[in-house]
Amino acid sequence: MQLLRKTKNYTKYKKFLTILFARLFFYGKINAGGAFMNEFSEQELVRREKLNEIRNYCNPYPENFERTHTLKEVRELEDGVKDVKIAGRIVFMRKMGKLSFARIRDLEASMQLEVKIDTIGEENYNFFKKLIDIGDFIGAEGEIFTTQTGEKTLRVHKLTFLGKALRPLPEKFHGLTDIDQKYRQRYVDLIMNEESRKIFLGRSKLYAFLHKYLGENGFLEVETPIVQTAVGGASARPFYTHHNALDIDCNLRIAPELYLKECIVAGFDRVYELAKCFRNEGMDTQHLQEFTQVEWYVAYWRYEDNIKFFTNFIKNLLTELLGTQVITYQGHELDFSKENWDRIDYCEELEKVLGFNALEIEDPQELKKKIVEANLFTYGDLDEYKSLSQIIDFVYKKKIREGIIQPTIIFNYPAVLKPLARRCDNDAKRVDVFQIVVCGTEICNAYSELVNPLEQRAAFLDQLKAKDQGDEETMDMDEDYLSAMEQGMPPISGLGFGIDRILMLIYDAPSIRDVVLFPMMKPENKQTKETK
Repeated sequence: MQLLRKTKNYTKYKKFLTILFARLFFYGKINAGGAFMNEFSEQELVRREKLNEIRNYCNPYPENFERTHTLKEVRELEDGVKDVKIAGRIVFMRKMGKLSFARIRDLEASMQLEVKIDTIGEENYNFFKKLIDIGDFIGAEGEIFTTQTGEKTLRVHKLTFLGKALRPLPEKFHGLTDIDQKYRQRYVDLIMNEESRKIFLGRSKLYAFLHKYLGENGFLEVETPIVQTAVGGASARPFYTHHNALDIDCNLRIAPELYLKECIVAGFDRVYELAKCFRNEGMDTQHLQEFTQVEWYVAYWRYEDNIKFFTNFIKNLLTELLGTQVITYQGHELDFSKENWDRIDYCEELEKVLGFNALEIEDPQELKKKIVEANLFTYGDLDEYKSLSQIIDFVYKKKIREGIIQPTIIFNYPAVLKPLARRCDNDAKRVDVFQIVVCGTEICNAYSELVNPLEQRAAFLDQLKAKDQGDEETMDMDEDYLSAMEQGMPPISGLGFGIDRILMLIYDAPSIRDVVLFPMMKPENKQTKETK
């Protein structure tokens, strides 16, 4: 370096070496041993060089920026309003000689910026043209006007650099074409995809509407444990864990039901919970192991009261989010506006399909035999289903539910399927339960609840028998819950529905992962313990 200083080309060589060292540094991530890893693209290298240059002008990652308006708010301003401060990510740039345009965006709106050399000065204008890229965050202060083409625009008087994007955004017109990457990089998907932004804004609006609607109808929001000591509230396979401090095995909540009904015992007339639930089962377009559901319970109601309340809730929700009660889902026009939705008697329809009364059969193998003899399924189709409830449920889903398109109320369920539901007064083998099915998918489940502790104990014992038959989705004997029941319970009706499935319907999403911000994904290129 001393020798270089003596040459007349010192400045040129210094600049060359600076760029060379920068490229060597940024060309890869250096591990602990000094080796280079994960090569950058040419664009990424250029952006890192620009970041170094930006440091000569300002802090490229400032602490804050005080806005006067959001982008949604600023679009409503009259022409001539001055001293407007807005901020967002640059999603479009058209750089010209002395006049350039850019567009910034936040989650709800976008805004055009006019950047003029005469307005912001030559140095700032050159900074804008040379060092700012699509994907960067900027703050802009200026005056509102409307262009000759009718575009609401901010004439920029001052620019503030707010953050460098070291990775370029996907090509504008294609976005993230790889579905797997769309779920892995939801942050990029939301930047590029207006439909995704609409879904997740809608999800937030659904939550707000839910709390408002239930609050106005006298419901109290409560919270129940996620880590539990007994499997209950639904038929499902749980995730297990270990509580180190107490040295006990636990499971993650599959449903909040039992604790919510304990609140009814305590004197709460109407309670609900927006609950994260976990079920260690298969993944497909309609199922995730981690999902969000709502459950509510009302003292002195029966399931018919819940039918009326839920159908009104859905109608009001659709009006709130979409402005209509007639929607399209995967090519099907669905009419939720009807005063009385279609109804199907589960037991009657099941008997029609089977040609015999399945409720009279107590042996799972005998039931399988009769189904095979009726040429409905083969033994291979039924092999994985061990208990009566599993077999009946499989037949129902394949032969009845899959064919239902319009919003339909399914009622009068076999008691063997619903161990927490109240038995019908005129038939103990049936329960006062309903589900609403749309396009072959269950969107809610509701009971007249079982409140007799003696019958509940017997139902739990039946669950243990089913577990002995190989059914891994049965409930445990929950003595704490039985103790609560023995304190006395009023008549109760409860209802639960999945937030994710409702959103799928509302926004015509083909997969449940389309409506979940960060669905569980298998890690990319991650070594397993066995391969390390």
